[in-house]
Amino acid sequence: METILAYLAAFVISVIEATGYTGIFILMAVESANIPVPSEIIMPFSGFLVVRDNLMFFWVVVAGALGNLAGSLLSYYAALWGGRPFLERYGRFFFLSGTEIGSAERLFEKYGTATVFFSRLLPIVRTFISFPAGLARMNVWKFSLYTLAGSFLWSLLLTYLGFVAGENWDMLETYFRKFDWAIAIVLAVGLAWFVIHRVKQRRHE
Repeated sequence: METILAYLAAFVISVIEATGYTGIFILMAVESANIPVPSEIIMPFSGFLVVRDNLMFFWVVVAGALGNLAGSLLSYYAALWGGRPFLERYGRFFFLSGTEIGSAERLFEKYGTATVFFSRLLPIVRTFISFPAGLARMNVWKFSLYTLAGSFLWSLLLTYLGFVAGENWDMLETYFRKFDWAIAIVLAVGLAWFVIHRVKQRRHE
């Protein structure tokens, strides 16, 4: 895992050094399209480049936020056009029924804006929240607005931390990785509980 992260970090750094704001936009879009390219490397390193006067702080944040929005919309529409028919047909194999898909729709209708906004500020969750939003057919304009707002704050925070840390920007990635593991464990426990609960329910039925 450490070797993979080292290669990934080297790739991210080389892309940003070669292409600047365009690289930041593309990498952040890839991250938001459910591909694990960590923004905890992308944005702090970009903040460090601001210290060296290679980039401008404001445009780094804008490029990061817009990249997140672009990748999130790709994931959103993939779920909207392909994910829902797939789950309606094969959802029972994943312990999901039409009733539960409908419940997810109602949940996003009621709390979708807050869910999308605050999820953008959480490691791991922020990468995958677009897919359930698309499945639930959340209003795309609301989705875009709150995605952009949350992504802007996340990009601003990471860029600022990289700016302050300077040459020690890479220490931030190790710090954020602790949060990644904590959230991953919580999600795994939640998923395990859901599967066990559904298996027991099926047996009872």
